[in-house]
Amino acid sequence: IEQPTFPKITEMCVKMIRRVNDEEGIKKLVNETFQKLWFTPTPHHDKEAMTRKILNITDVVAACRDTGYDWFEQLLQNLLKSEEDASYKPVKKACTQLVDNLVEHILKYEESLSDSDNKGVNSGRLVACITTLFLFSKIRPQLMVKHAMTMQPYLTTKCSTQNDFMVICNVAKILELVVPLMEHPSETFLATIEEDLMKLIIKYGMTVVQHCVSCLGAVVNKVTQNYKFVWACFNRYYGALSKLKNQHQEDPNSTILTANKPALLRSLFTVGALCRHFDFDQEDFKGNSKVNIKDKVLELLMYFTKHSDEEVQTKAIIGLGFAFIQHPSLMFEQEVKTLYNSILSDKNCSVNLKIQVLKNLQTYLQEEDTRMQQADRDWKKVAKQEDLKEMGDISSGMSSSIMQLYLKQVLEAFFHNQSSVRHFALNVIALTLNQGLIHPVQCVPYLIAMGTDPEPSMRNKADQQLVEIDKKYAGFIHMKAVAGMKMSYQVQQAINTCPKDPVRGFRHDESSSALCSHLYSMIRGNRQHRRAFLISLLNLFDDTAKTEVNMLLYIADNLACFPYQTQEEPLFIMHHIDITLSVSGSNLLQSFKESMVKDKKKDRKPSSEEESESDSNSGSGSESEAEASKRRRLRKRVDSDSDSDEENDINAVMKCLPENSAPLIEFANVSQGILLLLMLKQHLKNLCGFSDSKIQKYSPSESAKVYDKAINRKTGVHFHPKQTLDFLRSDMANSKITEEVKRSIVKQYLDFKLLMEHLDPDEEEEDGEVSASTNARNKAITSLLGGGSPKNNAAETEDDESDGEDRGGGTSGVRRR
Repeated sequence: IEQPTFPKITEMCVKMIRRVNDEEGIKKLVNETFQKLWFTPTPHHDKEAMTRKILNITDVVAACRDTGYDWFEQLLQNLLKSEEDASYKPVKKACTQLVDNLVEHILKYEESLSDSDNKGVNSGRLVACITTLFLFSKIRPQLMVKHAMTMQPYLTTKCSTQNDFMVICNVAKILELVVPLMEHPSETFLATIEEDLMKLIIKYGMTVVQHCVSCLGAVVNKVTQNYKFVWACFNRYYGALSKLKNQHQEDPNSTILTANKPALLRSLFTVGALCRHFDFDQEDFKGNSKVNIKDKVLELLMYFTKHSDEEVQTKAIIGLGFAFIQHPSLMFEQEVKTLYNSILSDKNCSVNLKIQVLKNLQTYLQEEDTRMQQADRDWKKVAKQEDLKEMGDISSGMSSSIMQLYLKQVLEAFFHNQSSVRHFALNVIALTLNQGLIHPVQCVPYLIAMGTDPEPSMRNKADQQLVEIDKKYAGFIHMKAVAGMKMSYQVQQAINTCPKDPVRGFRHDESSSALCSHLYSMIRGNRQHRRAFLISLLNLFDDTAKTEVNMLLYIADNLACFPYQTQEEPLFIMHHIDITLSVSGSNLLQSFKESMVKDKKKDRKPSSEEESESDSNSGSGSESEAEASKRRRLRKRVDSDSDSDEENDINAVMKCLPENSAPLIEFANVSQGILLLLMLKQHLKNLCGFSDSKIQKYSPSESAKVYDKAINRKTGVHFHPKQTLDFLRSDMANSKITEEVKRSIVKQYLDFKLLMEHLDPDEEEEDGEVSASTNARNKAITSLLGGGSPKNNAAETEDDESDGEDRGGGTSGVRRR
């Protein structure tokens, strides 16, 4: 306002106006700013200020050409609504001024063009002016009524550039809204519009045809009732289609058909577009004829959906989509259900056809929404005299039934590797939920899955829907959270471009946030829900759950990267990891023991920890003798009641292996879950800097306040379960077993055995030293996680063990360098 010539004004306006739907405080600021800037009446004599204002508005509209104009409509509606009941209406007055001056500006601009050499060139400025007029017409069509006659000649614009088409389409959209409001328009004016529109329909491409047919619908249905004119046009294209169908039936490979392809495509599209805006089964059109036009059109269009050329199929499906807007009941026809559902569910079907079917459903729902809003406005006008019982809401019942038919297939389209397919599927679901056509609970897992999409716009849209559902139905999100996590893994699998790489559960950017972090942040506020969710996820690692290894990796990634805020959250997970380990671990050892062949008794060999020591020492420097002897003493104490001796050393166990290597593979497979949990515990311990004693003292039943302190996260701690990644990359579960692999699996078994024997930590000894049992446990963990021996086994400094994460590891994740 102070510095109207400042060059960055447009950019500043664009940034501000996009916040028009923000929280209340910002919304209020945006409304006030633009009311001052644009929607305050300008004194009549100040022509310069008016021109500046018009240039500023049209600049902003032009700058937002690609991102859509919802903000402008929202702003105008907010401002006009705020003064509905006021006696003085400055915004309304300012709008009238703006519209009148915009039209004047366009005419002057045209004159200046005709005087110069650039005759007939429609620049961006003209497009922006006409687009702005359309945006005003959309919110307050009355403002444009007196200018309709001025706009009509623009329909005869010669089309050569993209801008010319934009002018024609916007003028058609303006006339569609304004002509029905004119009082006693002249016959010649209406006839001219009809003829202009018809010429455009016959001559130009899809976008122009669509807007012109729509405009013609408004003019003919609401004003002129010139049905014969439209009927002639419809017959022209319908006749052409019938003829082409007959030719195709006689000889599908005929050259005539190839030559007539453009005519075929145009006819399919135009017949559909005409059926969208006119009900040709009315007597006004077909007279006394008994023929059912909509069924005939359906039969014709369905015929071409089976054509061999994909372009023809797509146009036929577009035509069908148009026809279904006028006659939604056609979507219940068996052949239509089969067509739509087969296109959506067939993995090999073309992406273009999938997108077109989803677009059809989207357009249908958008039209229904507009229709319902209009009905709502009409109802408000007469609501006081009417009886509520009379108000039959048939249309929403119809759209609800239609969406029930196609819902499953639309949701399944989320698992497509093309983002455009996922984008339209999400739009359809969002519209369906916003209109309340289905119970939201069935969509929750799919929305959770879409919240992990690589594209931020889709993630935000899916998350927004979840927030809305959570507001209305508390507990739904938590109820479906685990199903949603599993489904998000399927989405990631579908998106994964390199099948050899395992699917990971965090974003590969600097944030390294969990893919399902939004889901967790929605659940974490309720302690009971949060705990139930975390326990359900940890239960998937149980050996009885039989979850596939890559899904376990995906879930472990998420658990490692969730946005924990208090110490209670990771401590609770670590506590439950210990419980799961003790149960799953013993089951795993037991099943391995049972598979061994018992009768080959051998001489006593060195016990497993000696074997394991020599094994790890070869790569990581010798331990002190005192330490080793302490370990042996302890080992004897614990092992005195151990099972048969030969299980305690690699060679002995190797000799007891059965011929069939299936139990070995099974052991390697199931052990991945336990390895991941060990790794996850180590990671959380390093990330939050917890000591062993803190983890041991934690009890889930203590009051929440004790562990309510905020987490102090360490930076640069990454979750990298090397053995599981190697296991998945080498496709161990399906590969051939060599002696070396067998040996590494046996080594893993012995390390597990040792770990299980020392799983329950002893109390620390009085002189502050760590008990030998803790020592042995730490050693076994390090050995299992593929590192050398820990640098220091004191409980408080066990953090150092994370160094083992990035070292070692072999095919099965146990062999060390």
